[in-house]
Order: sequence, then C-alpha cells, then structure tokens
Amino acid sequence: MKASCHCGAVELRVELSEGLATARRCDCSFCARRGAAAVTAPMGGVTVVRGADKLSRYSWGTKTAKHYFCSICGIYTHHQRRSNPNEFGVNLGALEGVNPRDLGEIGWVDGVNHPSDQ
Repeated sequence: MKASCHCGAVELRVELSEGLATARRCDCSFCARRGAAAVTAPMGGVTVVRGADKLSRYSWGTKTAKHYFCSICGIYTHHQRRSNPNEFGVNLGALEGVNPRDLGEIGWVDGVNHPSDQ
C-alpha cells in the first residue's frame, strides 16, 4: 500500500501484517492528542519512498517509541512501537484509498496503563 502525508512531501510503501484488521486507537498522552488510528506493519514493512529528509522524529519518556511526521505539513505518518519495537504503527488516514470512517468502530489500546510503566 502507499501512504503519504498531506502535502505529498513524504511517501511510504507499506506492507501491513494483517491488513486493516489491526486498526486501533491508543489513549496514551501522545496518541490521545494526535487522534489518529494506526494499523500494524512489521519492522521491514515500511519503506520511505520519498521525503526521508522531510521526516521529523519525536520521542519521549523511555525513548523506545519513535513517532515520525512530515516537517512541512505536520501529518503523522508512522511510528516504531513501544509495545513491540519490531513493529510499526502506520497512520490509517495516511493510507491511499482508505477512509477510516468506512471501518466503523475502531478498537482502543490501553496506553495509559502501558506494561512498561508498571
């Protein structure tokens, strides 16, 4: 699949682990503010096709999760997961031809009570 930011400066080629069935939202302090649902890709399943120099990265706390966004338009494209650093979460809304609304109710992950924080 193809994913891109809003302005088109960043383009990704994405191979999802289980298609759109993995779509989830997270309620951690960062994701709740970001508001984007994500789908799962394995570590080798995300390739930056264009705009690597336009990607910015944000990490905090344990610095395990690495959140990437376009430095021009600000759209979150993907992140390396804290829950499983061998996976990426990919912004469902950034996938070409996918309207998150068509998926109906999207489940939630409890990021507030993350196992790494216990």
